[in-house]
Amino acid sequence: MNTKEHKVIVYSTPTCPYCVYAKDFFKQNGVPFEDVDVTKDSTRAREMITKSGQMGVPVIDIDGTILVGFQPQVFASLLS
Repeated sequence: MNTKEHKVIVYSTPTCPYCVYAKDFFKQNGVPFEDVDVTKDSTRAREMITKSGQMGVPVIDIDGTILVGFQPQVFASLLS
């Protein structure tokens, strides 16, 4: 995976297993990311819904590309 800097935001909740999988993917690949707990920040929760049109998590923003769910192959492609 390319080490170029990417802006990655993970919108998540503490009880979501797929959120954990997504965050683990970024950690294991050395990709820094911002973890936004939407249960604690209603402004950022609205931001997530505006970006994705979804209320479910995880919502992943990689350099402005919005993904819903745990999609490791897509993450890798966008980060390479």
